[in-house]
Formats: sequence, C-alpha cells, structure tokens
Amino acid sequence: MDATVKPLRIPPEMSIYAEKHEIFDLIQTLVRNLVVDKPVDPIQYLIEMLKRESIEVPRIMLLGPPASGKRTIAKKLCEHIGAIHITASDILKDDTDLTRAAQEYTEKNKEIPRELWIKLIQERLSKVDCVRRGWVLEAIPKTREEALCLQEAGIAPEHVVILQAPDAVLIERSLGKRIDPVTGDVYHVTFMWPESAEVAQRLERPQGLISEDVISRQLQAYHREAHAVQHTYQSCLKIIDADQPHVDVFAQVLTYVLSRHRSAAPHTPRVILLGPPGSGKSLQARLIAQKYNIVSICCGELLKAVAADESSMGELIKPFLESGRRVPDSMVLQILTERLSRLDCVTRGWVLHSFPQDVEQAEALQESNFSPSRVFFLEMTDDVAVERLTLRAIDPVTGERYHSLYKPTPSAEVHARLRYNPCDSEAEVQRRLKEYWTHASALQGFYPQAVRVNADQDPHTVFECLESRLVGRLPKVLPDRA
Repeated sequence: MDATVKPLRIPPEMSIYAEKHEIFDLIQTLVRNLVVDKPVDPIQYLIEMLKRESIEVPRIMLLGPPASGKRTIAKKLCEHIGAIHITASDILKDDTDLTRAAQEYTEKNKEIPRELWIKLIQERLSKVDCVRRGWVLEAIPKTREEALCLQEAGIAPEHVVILQAPDAVLIERSLGKRIDPVTGDVYHVTFMWPESAEVAQRLERPQGLISEDVISRQLQAYHREAHAVQHTYQSCLKIIDADQPHVDVFAQVLTYVLSRHRSAAPHTPRVILLGPPGSGKSLQARLIAQKYNIVSICCGELLKAVAADESSMGELIKPFLESGRRVPDSMVLQILTERLSRLDCVTRGWVLHSFPQDVEQAEALQESNFSPSRVFFLEMTDDVAVERLTLRAIDPVTGERYHSLYKPTPSAEVHARLRYNPCDSEAEVQRRLKEYWTHASALQGFYPQAVRVNADQDPHTVFECLESRLVGRLPKVLPDRA
C-alpha cells in the first residue's frame, strides 16, 4: 500500500504474533549463525536450523579457581537444563586425528598448541548432542588469549559464570577434596560428605601431589589470568560467591543461566496489574504510564466515561452503574477491546487494571487477541488492605487525599471537612477482598508466568520491582524432562 495515499496501519495481531514467537530474535539468531558458520549452501543450512526443536540452546562457560565447586555445579546444572557437560579431559577422549595429535603432546608432558586445542573444542561443540542440547564448558578457557581464539572460531557463550572464594577457603577445600571414582562426583570431608555409606567407602583422594604449596601456586596462576578473562566476557558475565552452601550457589547460577539478555526487538508493552483492593494498582499504573509514555486504562473509569458520553453503549450500561450491579462481561469486553484497538494503545502500548477479575474475563480478553506481555500480581495481606482503605479520605475543597496513618491532615479544620467514600467502609472492603480471593488462585493459574510483587512496601520500591521485570525479558522455561 502506498503510504502517501493512505496511511499504512499494521494490524495489532501482527506485532502480537511476532512478539509471542520471537520472530525478531529468531531472524537475528539465524543471521548470526549464518555469518559465523559460513555454510556452502546457506538456504539448506537455514532449513536444517529451523527443523531443530530449539535454536536457542544453552551456551555456558563455568569458570573459577581450583576447588571453587565448578565440577559439582556444572554436573547439577546439566541435569536441570539438559545441556552437555564438557571438560578438558572429555574433549581428549574421542579417537580422532586431532585428539591423537594432542595425545602426543600430553604423553611428552608438553602443552597442547593453542591452535590445535581450539580445533579440538570446535570439533567437540560441533557434534550433534551439543548442537541440539547446548553445552556447559567447565574451566574453559583458562587465559584471555584462549578466550579470544574461541571467539574468532565462532564459539561465543550466552552466559559466563565465575565462582569466587577467598584463597584460604579454597586451600582448605582442596586439602579435604575426595572423588568418587565411579561417578566422578566431588565431595569434601567437612563441607559435603555423601549420604550413602557405600559411596563414602569408595571415595579417593585426587591424583597427584596435593599440598598447600602446590595449591597456592595453582591459585596464583589462576589469578594472573582471571582479570583478563573477566574483561573478555564482561557483557555476559556473572560473578558468584562460592563461599556458601553449594545449594545456594547452584540456585544463583541456575537463576542467571535461565535469564535472557535484553532483546533489540521492537516491543509494545501490554501490561496487566492484578491484586486485592488497596494494593496500589492505580498508582503503579500511573507511574508506569508516565515513565514509558504508554496508555493507562482503568476498566471501572472507562465504563463511567462511556456511560457519560451518551452513546448507545453508554445508555445500555448506565442502569447497571447507577444501580451498583455488575455490567455484563460481553458489554465490558466490547468497550475495552474498542479502547485497546485505538491507535495510541496499538502504537504506544497499555497498562490495564481492574480487569480481568476472573478466569472467564481473562479468557475472553485473550480470545480477542489482546494478550498481555507482562502480568503482575501485587500481593498483600487483608489486614494491610483494610488499613489502607478504611483510613483514607479526601478534602472536598482541595481534592487532596489524606490517610490517618500515612498522611494525616495538616490542621483540625481540614480534618473536619474530610469526606469518606462509602466504598471504603470496612464491610465493603471485606466483601471486595473476599470476591478477589475467590478468583485469585484461578487467575494465577491462567497466567503462569505472572510476576508476584510484595505491595506492602514503599510505592517507589514496588515500582522499581515492576520496572525491573518490565524492561527485562522473561526467564527461560525449563523443558519438561519427565
């Protein structure tokens, strides 16, 4: 269509579909792999990539000094995300021309040339299991030069995790390290002893001379290269304190590798705020709309505005509003979808609250092709909600809002003329809370990726929590490995 003759308006369904299926990121990934791999037949290469179950597979490097727990965390991580665990010894196990050439150097106690070593890593990561399931490289690379050579070879991690701990802790761990010769699992005589007596009996000390001097030299060698390696991967790096229980370390590592880097894809925010009465949905919607220039829509206020404009729909819903009855869902949805279809909402995005109130409304909204990109539940206890609502009032002269605890009136004169909303009576608030909790569990099930935020804190703190999850991408969902 010629834009000079008639403005071209892209249907909102197109952008929703593109965001849902991450078309922009898909194309970006295809082009990146195409440039890195330089296949002879680009079309067939792209076809084969699209046939895979997932193009975005884990590409993780787990680094750290000796005895920082890399082996334990890497094995556990691969069990959870289904990636292939790769160590330096694993790379040399295959019987290929490259590995045989590398074995000649190791048998002579010589260092494998960097060029040969990079080819070995490249050969292992190009195998079908790594291509389809992703990989976790443990303790690779060790130097900045090695990291730069991997980048030149097209081996770029999505996440790099470095485990750190004081040298004194690492020396103590090294001296107490024990290895299960059957599984290769690492244990410690003090910090991590196996529960099984059978496993405990077969544990062995690591091979080679282990003394405090040897470990100190190993740590010095690591520290000489650590800063340069960190600088190489600073854009995707996460440093985690390893001097804590391994369960906590693993939880932090897993959270990071499931996170996703910010996408350059165009994004139109479509936000729904849910929560009990008094949780601050109106305030947070206003703050989000002001900062990101999106449209704030309160369903209740929208219905009142339609009823006041004397349109045909306004005349239909006016009796329901005047009598305090619930407006039929079909009418609410018709009014709401018409508002969300306007150009400002389509181009700038929207933040919606006071709708949906139950699963039926949520399903109807989704069937109308107005799926939210983010859903937040503002959570608080009933006691706090009652305290917030029943103690608030408004000054009819200035329009200023006051609260008996959080914002008392400046004078007795102002206090005397305050007006309380009948909807804020304790009985009415309790009724609304009961109605909310009747549907809350089902709504949380309908929006499984919704983010829960503690609303019983300073409003600006709540806004920061919302904002952090609004601008960032949602974390990856682990595949069902049942």
